[in-house]
Amino acid sequence: MKILVCIKQVPDMESKFRIDADNAWYSEDDLAWRMNEYDEYAVEQAVRLREQIGDSADLTVLTIGPDRVREMMKKALAMGCDRAFHVKDDVALRRDPFEIASLITAFAGDRGFDVIFTGMQSQDRGSAQVGVLLAEMLNIPVVTTVVNFSFADGVITVKRELEGGIKSVARMKTPALVTCQLGLNTPRYPTMPNIMKARKKEFITVNSVDLAKVDARLSTKKMYFPEKKGGLVLEGDAGKLAEQLLDILREKTMVLR
Repeated sequence: MKILVCIKQVPDMESKFRIDADNAWYSEDDLAWRMNEYDEYAVEQAVRLREQIGDSADLTVLTIGPDRVREMMKKALAMGCDRAFHVKDDVALRRDPFEIASLITAFAGDRGFDVIFTGMQSQDRGSAQVGVLLAEMLNIPVVTTVVNFSFADGVITVKRELEGGIKSVARMKTPALVTCQLGLNTPRYPTMPNIMKARKKEFITVNSVDLAKVDARLSTKKMYFPEKKGGLVLEGDAGKLAEQLLDILREKTMVLR
């Protein structure tokens, strides 16, 4: 069985964000970087499937980004992936979901992967589109927001999260793609022996321009922080507060007119 897991490097959400000079995206200066949290669940599930299948399974981890993503990929190798494929692209964070899915398709299209894992969405862009676009381009079935995964006799069985806490069950034969939701599993911490082993694993880097030429379908015209507005705090007796609130609503809104 051939397994592919796609991961993305994103800023740590505790970082201090600033808008870049073009007002089109956030500035990458002074940010801390980490593996997208949803993708950690995808890596863990891919490794578990590889362990279940045994020696006949082969697990590749892929990412698109500048040189700094190599450290993140080493973590995925230490978690249990067999090899890493790095599509070097210094403007990956600015690429729209169609471009990213197209680049992955250019890599995966003729390699015959049986199961592909992605995170449900990225923490920075949050489009939740790359996984489904990739499945469409590869012409394979896809199930999104997976919170439980099992594989037996060539059939994938998953539970997926719906609105209101409801879950549905889906089954599909391979090849197939699943996008992983938070809580699917508990991602493992790489042990020191596995970190050392990861250094000897295959690590391939290609330039995105050599893999495929893709045109963007979306563009960002302007990015800005929400306008800060002050609030009004009312204090005092509940009865008087109610009268104050009614007066404010009559004066400043059309609600009670």
